[in-house]
Amino acid sequence: MPGLAYTLEALRSIPRFGWRDVLLFAAFFGLLLGIMPLVRGMHAPFAASVQMEINLSPTALPGYAARSLLRMFLAFGASILFTLIYGYAAARNRRAEKVLIPLLDILQSVPVLGFLSVTVTGFMALFPGSLLGLECASIFAIFTGQAWNMTFSFYQSLRTIPVELQEASIVYQLNWWQRFVKLEAPFSMIGLVWNGMMSFGGGWFFLAASEAISVLNSNFKLPGIGSYMATAVQQGDMRAVVWAIVAMVAVVVLVDQLFWRPVVAWSQKFKFEQTESSEEPTSFLLDMMRQSALLPVLEKHLFIPIGKVLDLVFSRTARGRGSGASSPRLRRVAGNVLSLAFPAIVIYGVWRGAIVVRSEMSVHEALHVVFLGFLTLLRVVVMLVFATVIWTPIGVRIGFSPRLAKIAQPLVQIGASFPANLIFPVVVLLFIRLHANFNLGSTLLIALGTQWYILFNVIAGASSVPGDLREAAQVFHLRSGHLWRTLILPAIFPAWVTGALTAAGGAWNASIVAEVASWGSHHLKAEGLGAYVANATEKGDWPAIVFGIAVMSGYVLLLNRTVWRPLYALAENKYRLG
Repeated sequence: MPGLAYTLEALRSIPRFGWRDVLLFAAFFGLLLGIMPLVRGMHAPFAASVQMEINLSPTALPGYAARSLLRMFLAFGASILFTLIYGYAAARNRRAEKVLIPLLDILQSVPVLGFLSVTVTGFMALFPGSLLGLECASIFAIFTGQAWNMTFSFYQSLRTIPVELQEASIVYQLNWWQRFVKLEAPFSMIGLVWNGMMSFGGGWFFLAASEAISVLNSNFKLPGIGSYMATAVQQGDMRAVVWAIVAMVAVVVLVDQLFWRPVVAWSQKFKFEQTESSEEPTSFLLDMMRQSALLPVLEKHLFIPIGKVLDLVFSRTARGRGSGASSPRLRRVAGNVLSLAFPAIVIYGVWRGAIVVRSEMSVHEALHVVFLGFLTLLRVVVMLVFATVIWTPIGVRIGFSPRLAKIAQPLVQIGASFPANLIFPVVVLLFIRLHANFNLGSTLLIALGTQWYILFNVIAGASSVPGDLREAAQVFHLRSGHLWRTLILPAIFPAWVTGALTAAGGAWNASIVAEVASWGSHHLKAEGLGAYVANATEKGDWPAIVFGIAVMSGYVLLLNRTVWRPLYALAENKYRLG
């Protein structure tokens, strides 16, 4: 009876309920029980006149780290949603792209302190008497340190999908939802995962600024590892700083092992290649989940039904949009409205800002701010050259070797996630003792915080190179120089452009904290636009804040037009797989 034998064999292949399921079940509900008190803490009563005390005892660090992790993951979830919507709109609508990409470039250059200056008061008014308003402001600030890099990566991936795959989607008459699920999301997944890892690490960089908020002559603190760091630095407590470093490293390693390593290993299933790779990243947690008996049950009764409902809803929406003759016309009208509305809003904002600035600022001071922007621009350029030369060959080596990536990923994640501003006190003491020029030192501090964008994107680009192309290079015995010219550089160029662009935007943002450093009563300040905006934000000088951010945005737009847009066009038209 072959049918019965087949059925018995299928039953034997079903994983049995065992210790893995007990462990995963306990971990899941333990996580839920741990999050519930943290969420309740977000709704605690709050009064702006009462300063929250931060306990510098090491025993307080686990609770603070948990509060910070919750904010980080909430901001990360919002960043993913923003990335998918914004990046898709920019990549699929040419008229919208002309507005959305420059706007995204401006947004990533606006300092976190600039967002906090506007949002803190608004969120606190939205939730009066509750800590939730300040929590929302902190989460939004972390979001602004995460979202832009991921969005640029997703946009770049959508723009560089191989032509034959796009033609196949047209031949099979896939609607927008089917094309997104079966082609666009899978093709962009590896780059999105690595940039998500980088963005998550970038959120740690501004954690102190988002939890220990000093804007508009007001100081607010939230319980978290970032505010713990800020308080330790403010009081000159080196012992507390060391404990903060230990806690930060521990948190980063745990997040890497329990979240990012499984996600990276899972994302390899979306690698675009025709031959199976001999080495793939592995994760003990992912292997445990795949061998669990709970996962097939959840997949059958939860994930698959949810997927079918989403397919049904979005497919009907796609058919409804496609069947209407006015749909293309509506999209053109919407694109025209957007392309006209954005310049109008910008012109109005510039006009209103000019009125305010002109009444409060002299022409000489305005020109001086523009000059400060040029000094910060030089630091950004030096950082880009330095990071490209140092990290491109290292990133390619890691991306080409899953075995090396298994070792290097947690180290790179620690380096990227570790807030560079945490070592600023050490740098301050070093520069004071050496009587060195902090204008040069601030460039190093900017690089410490933003060089990782290039490294992570290069790793993602190298990881996405099809194995059959690398095998062909070995068959033809391509030597090092020729291999780099004919395969490696063209293959990673789109990813490098995304990394360099986001690194440049992150550098402008990082200049706010890198051009001003302190330890106890010692303060160092570099000449630059970042230090100017930080000083204006602390004093609550609105005209100076507005003009400083406007000058920074102007420099970013200039670079976008003259450098990044041509490089994106080159990556899209010449350097793509297929």
